[in-house]
Amino acid sequence: MTKYTDKPSPKDELVFLPLGGSNEIGMNFNLYGFGPADDRKWIVVDLGVTFGDQTTPGVEIILPDPEFIEPYADDILGIVLTHAHEDHLGAVAWLWPRLKAPVYATPFTAFLLREKLRDADLLDEVKITEVPLSGSFDLGPFHLEMVTLTHSIPEPNGLAIKTPLGTILHTGDWKIDPEPQLGAPTDVTALRKLGDEGVLAMVCDSTNVFVDGEAGSEADVRIALNKLIGSLTGKIAVACFASNVARMDTVIRAAQANGRKVCLAGRSMHRMAAAAKSVGLLEGLEPFVTDDQAKYLPEDQVLFLCTGSQGEPRAALARIAEGNHPHVKLSQGDHVIFSSRVIPGNEIPIRNLQNKLADRGVRLHTERDTPGIHVSGHPCRDELKQMYQWARPQIAVPTHGERRHLIEHAAFAKDLQVPHAVSPRNGDMVLLAPGHPSIIDEVPSGRLYVDGGVLTPENGEALRERRHAAFNGVLAVSVVLDGKSRIVSGP
Repeated sequence: MTKYTDKPSPKDELVFLPLGGSNEIGMNFNLYGFGPADDRKWIVVDLGVTFGDQTTPGVEIILPDPEFIEPYADDILGIVLTHAHEDHLGAVAWLWPRLKAPVYATPFTAFLLREKLRDADLLDEVKITEVPLSGSFDLGPFHLEMVTLTHSIPEPNGLAIKTPLGTILHTGDWKIDPEPQLGAPTDVTALRKLGDEGVLAMVCDSTNVFVDGEAGSEADVRIALNKLIGSLTGKIAVACFASNVARMDTVIRAAQANGRKVCLAGRSMHRMAAAAKSVGLLEGLEPFVTDDQAKYLPEDQVLFLCTGSQGEPRAALARIAEGNHPHVKLSQGDHVIFSSRVIPGNEIPIRNLQNKLADRGVRLHTERDTPGIHVSGHPCRDELKQMYQWARPQIAVPTHGERRHLIEHAAFAKDLQVPHAVSPRNGDMVLLAPGHPSIIDEVPSGRLYVDGGVLTPENGEALRERRHAAFNGVLAVSVVLDGKSRIVSGP
């Protein structure tokens, strides 16, 4: 098999193929292929999910469809995960039986993946290789190096993918946080070194391309939350993304500094706390109190760290708002802090959740009225500019964005004097080398729905019927007939 140090043959090509995460935010599923068009070797970078909405009634989880790559599963050399967010690893347990490739991840991501595989009874089948931070490994013609970046979850990694035809920097999700509070800062030395050696293409996060300036630092959130929590009386609940362990650490330290014990509310909070401790995070903190212990603490001495910042109906905060949480009760004079952003599409469930809390007399604190209690985990324009200055790629390939994000990102890169920019949709195969970068093929790139624990196609009959009922309504007529099918009682 070709090695990355080998001289390429005249027929060798290097291609990038997104099957999820391009023209959308979420459900990331990226392929890199090397070799002749009829004999490529592939690596998968990330394998994530997205979630159902009002257009997919009854569906909670949506996966990328691996229809194109499944026939070539024997040519997949590995599945490489950049970090542990659901939109980057959530589909592994569902789709691994179709791909059956070894998985590579850093320790925190590997811990969470093992939990998911255990739930799916796949733990003994999937080979997981833990890669140390800043580690490297070879997969046939691909030499991969983990590059430490910062994001809103521990151990976010960019990937330097070196091949006989050039080096690709796949950023994954990132930002530039000079004081990330947990974990190392961005490995600027590694990024500059890549730029000096020569980067053929940078496949890059586009989420905040319309936002000027910088995303902000977790250090600023720590100051803001400490000040806010210290000013409040009564019980406090803080809602944030469970995966944001740095935010979890910030909230815990702010609570302790203000004489409050912390109680975790929500399965995801407990799972993430365990994962963080497994890699040496959340150290030097007081133990969490249990649900039963929290009941007997004075109201000014307890803080609940909750799941459900996006209005998820079965999360802890939704149950609290409904008044049916078995342990946590909030009422007049208590407070809920939303240390999170509103993900587009979740506006209605979040508004409904907040109205229910307000109806109980709970005071709400959001980023809008209390600036500084949340910062984004994705790069704004100044950070994008800095990354391009470090990497200096010949080709910009925007991903992780809707169509408008990708087009704007490509234009932004051209303004920064990047020679070429290609903005693929899911299913567009991009030729990176040799020759001029271009889209050379279009392959199937649909979706699969998890419906009642079963994978179904996106055009399945059950979902079509539900959509029809949801949009057009259902008319039910009840009549009583006698033995001769005559109407005895009308509707």
